[in-house]
Amino acid sequence: MALTGGMIFMIDLHMHSYYSDDGEYQPEELVKKCKEKGIQYMAVTDHNSVRAVGEGREAAQKEGIHFISGVEVDCTFKDRNFHVLGYGIDEQNPVFQKIEDNISVQSEEASVKMLEATRKLGFDVSESDMEKLTETMFWKNRWTGEMFAEVLLNKPEYRDHDLLLPYRPGGERSSNPYVNFYWDYYSQGKPCHVDITFPAMKEVISQIHESGGKAVLAHPGQNLRDHMELWEEIAVSGIDGVEAFSSYHTPEQALFFSHEAGEKQLFITCGSDFHGKTKPSISIRQHGYSGSWEELLKQLEGIL
Repeated sequence: MALTGGMIFMIDLHMHSYYSDDGEYQPEELVKKCKEKGIQYMAVTDHNSVRAVGEGREAAQKEGIHFISGVEVDCTFKDRNFHVLGYGIDEQNPVFQKIEDNISVQSEEASVKMLEATRKLGFDVSESDMEKLTETMFWKNRWTGEMFAEVLLNKPEYRDHDLLLPYRPGGERSSNPYVNFYWDYYSQGKPCHVDITFPAMKEVISQIHESGGKAVLAHPGQNLRDHMELWEEIAVSGIDGVEAFSSYHTPEQALFFSHEAGEKQLFITCGSDFHGKTKPSISIRQHGYSGSWEELLKQLEGIL
């Protein structure tokens, strides 16, 4: 970490609470984890929901942590799915309730279709299996690819199933088995994918701006990995920043997007994308940023 004025600044602006359908911890628990890690600036950016903002802010104030209001909204650009982070938003703006309601209704319907698609892979998984898994979660009737992975990987009868071997200890996809199973089977273009109608990226950017926030393209190295030709258009679409430093990015990707941000007058952010058990190899503060924290803070003045 870089020393700035005798202090070490630690920032993590991308993490998820249990208000995300793939998050594990309550906002207060995330604040405690940030305190333990020495985080001084944090944001909880749940998927299509701002429910954690008030709770997180209150808990952070008690711990002396600077809390930035945030959200991560699913959207589309040129028929591809992306995530846009909103920072410094007014979480009371009614647009965020509309975003949550829209996704929630569609997610429940999609969950049933994903269950059917999972069965077509040859797995005996039931609604009761999924309901048992979600009984302690905030969203009871919303199932994700990561949840299907957790259920299947914990069924004894599938211990040696060929499709699951890559996700077991020692397998090539075992670093984050649940989320990797999602990317391989439930993400866009994969056999268990179910379409959900997301708003256009420009619409989401506009909504974030109207709520007083700044819009940042989340983990671009992940979502643009096979479609880098879209980057130039996205960079001038109205976004304010780019999450150059992410647990998803290689050092080369982080360097590329940092350089691109400078060239295109965008600010950069850093976030671990911590979820808990969904991504067990990712911890808070794990985003790869090692530059000047003082310089990063200057860039982020508009949202801190």
